[in-house]
Amino acid sequence: MADINIGKAPGNSAILPFYATGAVVFLVLCVVMFLTPESFTRHYFTPHLLTIVHLAALGWGTMIIFGAVHQLLPVICEQDLYSEKMASLSWYTLTLGIILLTWKFWNLDVGWVMISGGSLIVFSVVLFVVNVLKTAGICARYSAQKMFITGSAIWLLFTVSVGLLLAINLKMRSSIFPISHLEVLKLHAHMGIAGWFLQLIAGVSTKLVPMFLLGKSAKEYLLKRAFFFQNLGLILFLIDGFFFQITWRIFIEAGFVLLGIIFWLMYLFDAYKNRLRKRVELLMKHAFLSFLSLILAVLIIPVVYYSEGYRWVMVYGTLIFLGWITNIILGKTFKTLPFIIWNGHYKHLSGKVKVPLPKHLYSERLTIWQFRIFIAALLTFALGLILQHLVVIRIGLFLWVVLAVIYNVNVFKLLLHKTKKLA
Repeated sequence: MADINIGKAPGNSAILPFYATGAVVFLVLCVVMFLTPESFTRHYFTPHLLTIVHLAALGWGTMIIFGAVHQLLPVICEQDLYSEKMASLSWYTLTLGIILLTWKFWNLDVGWVMISGGSLIVFSVVLFVVNVLKTAGICARYSAQKMFITGSAIWLLFTVSVGLLLAINLKMRSSIFPISHLEVLKLHAHMGIAGWFLQLIAGVSTKLVPMFLLGKSAKEYLLKRAFFFQNLGLILFLIDGFFFQITWRIFIEAGFVLLGIIFWLMYLFDAYKNRLRKRVELLMKHAFLSFLSLILAVLIIPVVYYSEGYRWVMVYGTLIFLGWITNIILGKTFKTLPFIIWNGHYKHLSGKVKVPLPKHLYSERLTIWQFRIFIAALLTFALGLILQHLVVIRIGLFLWVVLAVIYNVNVFKLLLHKTKKLA
């Protein structure tokens, strides 16, 4: 990571709370899933599953990503983060909003507490978007990463705004939407998946993956095409769903998004081919498996569309939230967080005395077990969903709890690290 301009990084107090909270929520998420396995054999619009999905999307995925973006965007733009205070405030409001929202989702207690939670989340996202746009706005150099990150931030604002309207809609006696609540819910979910998560991960990965592989690609045009087709497919899907209805045209729209994913992965593959570091580290394998999960999720959309029942909807969601988003976070946490911690403890000592390396601040042995258990957990849980076998689902969810415990032990080993006395 020698090419990171660490002088531009914000203070750890603006970043570390996101990582700590995300890790704790991941453990809570896995425990909640383990305690409610029957939720994965029913309709997706149930109180417990709504709680689980929002813990995964907001408390786990978005929480970690907020911390990572606040750290990485100044590196990409080679400018200070616009406001560290806004970053810290966004953590407070996001955390409180998630607590209120998921608390009331659990029993589907629709009211002003739930709406207040949603409002806090929207306010947190507004702070995030302003920080991203202001930081990117003073960036003199164009980069595809900046394009993806700013675009994803705007999609996130749309996503949470629609989510807040959905909460208000549940409270109202008459619908505020011209289409059914469940149809809007589908649009809301895919704004988050294809607008926020996909475009954010695409942008960040095109910076981090080449950096960790010591590779590069000169094919910037691939990223422009990726951005265009990902947005084209999503926009057409939203227009179709809101003004008409979701029909077989979803396959064309998903095809555009898949084309955008392929262009993005072609860029990463070109960087992989031109890498100087020939040995692929274990943590990078998380990223490669996550890309596979994403492609599988898009490919099974026809099965989800034509199948009866909800098993394939559950498989699709599992591939998205656990196979793709969780997988890439598990790997990237221990490629970024150790450097952040090291920077706070040893940057001023580097070159003066012998200091530990970032990889010495966490347990590499635990990351090996993390990788193994992740594969076992994902495969077992997915098999249980396909078979709709409650015992297999329970075993898979128990493995997820074990995985979350391992991840938390390693994360808090980093977060609680004390500067060693060096001669």
